[in-house]
Amino acid sequence: MTNRQLPLVLVPCFSGSPWETSMFPSWRDRKLVTGRLPNAADLDAYADIVAGWARHLDEYVLVGDSFGALVALSLAERRPRGVRALVMSGGFARAHVSRWTRARMAAGRLLGRVGYSLTVRFHVDSLRSPFDPPGTDGLLRRIFLDECDASTFFDRGRIALGADLRPGLNRVDIPTLVLTPEHDRLIGPDAATELVQGIPCAREQVLEGTGHLLRFTHPRRYAEAVEAFLVDVAGGRKAA
Repeated sequence: MTNRQLPLVLVPCFSGSPWETSMFPSWRDRKLVTGRLPNAADLDAYADIVAGWARHLDEYVLVGDSFGALVALSLAERRPRGVRALVMSGGFARAHVSRWTRARMAAGRLLGRVGYSLTVRFHVDSLRSPFDPPGTDGLLRRIFLDECDASTFFDRGRIALGADLRPGLNRVDIPTLVLTPEHDRLIGPDAATELVQGIPCAREQVLEGTGHLLRFTHPRRYAEAVEAFLVDVAGGRKAA
């Protein structure tokens, strides 16, 4: 199977909402597999869900965004049959966040519905960049509130803040693209450095003029970067 034929398994971000594939017309000739992430007990359970989406595929590329990148990385560390390349945008092996962010998440859970609404607002604010078009904040808040209930939101926060996949990074033996926005207050540059240094076949590409929400705000450039990567690695075959 050539690089232009490899299906893409698209793993959702923190909201759990399926990828809107119509945003990526350059992928129209590829098979695209995505779905809604239900609430799950832990990172292994999320990886199991995505593995289920890919069970009918002989070969495929894992593409994860933000929390979805963490899930995709967790699955890639298992070395599943058929995965030929990995793409992570706004990804991390462990969360580089402040004590204030952790405390805010814990307090929000204790405050119930009001705490959820406030924490979503704070979270969306932390994703903002000067490169986002007007209205991005409101759109993202609606996605969170429509797609992710309070229990799911705080459970995912607990999982993301508690994860540390660094010990298994050297098990990822496939070509890997770490797609990094220029401006990312939530994740920060150290997260990408850990991924590139820990994964033997990883490379980083910084998309200038983008923020953490680059999949939503710059879908054309996002897709072009993925396509160029797959062409360059000759179809995403496993490294020798």
